[in-house]
Amino acid sequence: MGKGISRGCAAEPKSMPIRQVVPAMSTPLASIFGSGFLVIVPVLASSVGPYSVLAMLVVAFVAFQAGAVVRHNILCAEPVLAAGRKRMTLMLERLSDAALVAAYVVSVCLYIHIMSAFVLGAFGMDSSFNKSLLTTLVIGLITAIGVMGGLKPLEKLESWALYVTLLILALLLGGFAVYDISSFLNTGRFAMPAMPQRSAWEMVTIVAGTLIVVQGFETTRYLGQNFDTWTRIRASRWSQYVSLAVYIAFVALALPVVHVLNGEYTDNSLIRLAAEVSVLLAAPLIVGAGLSQFSAAVADTLAAAANMEEVTHSRVSQRWGYLLVGGTAMALAWSGSTFGIITLASRAFALYYLLQCFVGFTVCRNHRERTRFILVGLALLFVLVFAVPAG
Repeated sequence: MGKGISRGCAAEPKSMPIRQVVPAMSTPLASIFGSGFLVIVPVLASSVGPYSVLAMLVVAFVAFQAGAVVRHNILCAEPVLAAGRKRMTLMLERLSDAALVAAYVVSVCLYIHIMSAFVLGAFGMDSSFNKSLLTTLVIGLITAIGVMGGLKPLEKLESWALYVTLLILALLLGGFAVYDISSFLNTGRFAMPAMPQRSAWEMVTIVAGTLIVVQGFETTRYLGQNFDTWTRIRASRWSQYVSLAVYIAFVALALPVVHVLNGEYTDNSLIRLAAEVSVLLAAPLIVGAGLSQFSAAVADTLAAAANMEEVTHSRVSQRWGYLLVGGTAMALAWSGSTFGIITLASRAFALYYLLQCFVGFTVCRNHRERTRFILVGLALLFVLVFAVPAG
């Protein structure tokens, strides 16, 4: 974002202590790193092969533009919504909230499906049936805890999961870097994965289905009770700076290791890549994947149930919300592969971000920003309509 994003929206203050912004970054960072780094390498490698870094740059660019829309709405739409002055803005925001509930439900299923793939992969039991069964059981456990006593006590897992995730990411980045350097010194080149036999259209539509891996920057939109407007805006922006830089570096460093997969890409391929670098990395990766995915699923269950209660004006209580979220997520667990659920989640969040573009358009008075919203909206519409899973 920046100053003067549209007339009527307050200008950004010149300075803000970093210690004020960092606490607000934990939620978006936990969400963005939640599952993406576990699956992004096999998805991109299977779709565009040696061009994975370029594809990651494109996904990062689209995600940052979608983030700019959300940040614009924190600044410009929230005062309008609070005042209730524009009926169209209010209606679109309510539709957006409903879309977000649906997106969170798919995310709950996705997180636990990925957790199941990594846990079962450690024992050589990661069949489609086993993953769906374990996913159903874990979601059922989360739902039961929510209905009987509430999930609030489990929220503390989010901070620990973030610390563990960042530690594992750092270890993987370091391990991949050492492997790449050693390989280059021995052979004089980096071994890149082969170009997959796909049409250009297939590649574009598969990459479009990876938007979910960088989702999470929108969470600051809903932290208004804890942080002021500009703290949330800067937290969202800096979370994207940090996470997108890490994702690009991660894909770039992992790519020369991908050849060990011999073109066989699965949802838990990262275990094999980590083991190739060091046998000591595989076990922490599996433990970290389990913790991070369970924590992310709890957080999204809480968010979905709370949003459902708000959207229905308390006609659906949080307890019933847990049941609806859990029941739908368990049904989705049997609907397809992890890669298929990734694409479904990307399309669900694309719908939410698209509706946020509409919300922003109704309160924007700047032609440059309107043009930007239209272009971002078209990109999100493409994801919503055409995204397909890898495989």
